[in-house]
Amino acid sequence: MERIQKYLAQKLRLFDSSEKVLREPSITGIIDYIKENENCKIITMAGAGISTSAGIPDFRSPSSGLYHNLAKYNLPHPQAIFELDFFMENPEPFFMLAKELLPEGFKPTPSHYFIRLLWEKGLLLRHYTQNIDTLERMAGLPPEKLVEAHGTFHTGRCLKCRAPYTLPWMKEKIIEGVIPKCEECNEGVVKPDIVLFGEMLPERFHYLTDRDFAQADLLIIMGSSLVVQPFASLVDRVRSDCPRLLINKEKVGMQDRLSRFLGLRQGLIFDERSGRDVAWIGACDAGCQLLADELGWGDELKDLIKKEHERLDAENTKKN
Repeated sequence: MERIQKYLAQKLRLFDSSEKVLREPSITGIIDYIKENENCKIITMAGAGISTSAGIPDFRSPSSGLYHNLAKYNLPHPQAIFELDFFMENPEPFFMLAKELLPEGFKPTPSHYFIRLLWEKGLLLRHYTQNIDTLERMAGLPPEKLVEAHGTFHTGRCLKCRAPYTLPWMKEKIIEGVIPKCEECNEGVVKPDIVLFGEMLPERFHYLTDRDFAQADLLIIMGSSLVVQPFASLVDRVRSDCPRLLINKEKVGMQDRLSRFLGLRQGLIFDERSGRDVAWIGACDAGCQLLADELGWGDELKDLIKKEHERLDAENTKKN
C-alpha cells in the first residue's frame, strides 16, 4: 500500500500528506485558528439542518423528513416530486408540497444569524446553501455573499416563454391551491427558480466555486448530509491547508476506503491523519452559539436574533 501511495504521489500527485494546520483537531483548535487569523476568509456551506429549528422539515429524517411523508402524493418514488420530467407531466404534487415549504411565517434561525454575523465581522467570503427557503435573505445576508446552489423560491419563470415572476405573485397562486400559469403567454407553468433533478445548477454556482474555494482559509459545513452532488464535493475544493469544520447531528462526507487506499484528497477525515478536519456533533444552532460564545460574540448574536425577530414580527403584524 505504501508503495502505491508513493508512486501516486510522485507520478500522479494525488497523495496528500495533510500537514497539521490546527493546534488540535477540536472545536477549540478551530476557535484558536479563527482568533489567530485576523483576516480569515471563511466559506460556509449549509443544508436543511440549519432551517429545521424554524419549523421547515429536512429531507431524510426517518420520521419527520419530507421524503418520509410523501405517500399522500401518490408518486412513483419519493424523489419524483423534485424531478423535472415528472414536474412537466404532473406539476400538481410539487405545488401541493410547495404550499408547505413556502417561506411564510418562518423566521431565520440562530445558525442563519451566525452566518450574517460572520459577514458583519468581515470574515465571510461566501455562503453556499442547498436550501430553497430564502431564510438567508430574510436574515439580512447580502445577495452578493450568497450562492443558492439549488435555486430559490425568491423568483420564478414561465417554463414556456421564460417570463419572470416574483415570490409574492407565486405565493398568492400556491396558497390558493392553483397551479401558477403564465399571464404573458397564457400557456406555460410558472416554476419557482429552484433546481429540480434533471436541471443544471445556476451558472453563478460554477463561476464562484472556481474562484472562492481556492481562497478560503476556513470551511464550515452546517446541517448537510453531504449526499447530493455536486454540492457535496465542494468540501474537496479548498486547499489542503484549509481547516474544515462540520457542525451536524452526525458525521457525514467522510473519506471512503478506496480514496484512503489510493491516498486521494477526497472526503473529510476525522482522525489524527487529517490535522485539519473537526466534527462537532449536535444541533446547528447550539454549535453556532458555542462558536459565537468562544469568539466573544455570544451576546451580540443573541441581541441580533432578538432584534431581527422583533422586526419580522412587526412586519407580519402590518401585513395582517
